[in-house]
Amino acid sequence: MVEPRAEESALTAAIDESDMQDGIHPDYHPVVFHDIGADYKFMTCSTMTSKEKIKWEDGKEYPLITVDISSASHPFYTGKMKLIDSAGRVEKFQKKYGWAKKKEAE
Repeated sequence: MVEPRAEESALTAAIDESDMQDGIHPDYHPVVFHDIGADYKFMTCSTMTSKEKIKWEDGKEYPLITVDISSASHPFYTGKMKLIDSAGRVEKFQKKYGWAKKKEAE
């Protein structure tokens, strides 16, 4: 059995890799996710990979995956209605349906 890392969850640590069939499972490895909206980074295991690397707190390099929203910035988890607009989608929607005019009139 592989020694579990401190960062890995109990579920991941409980998996005995010798019991899995060879050649049918994707590579499952530690990855750092960066929420650019909240500037929050966390490490978890994933099958995702990236050419970008980041040096983590333990001194090792891990693949870096950037995300727009995570639990650190999502309104459901934060309790705040913070609107994150990374590509002007909100303004485009408001212009298309005339919402900007409705808000100004009120």
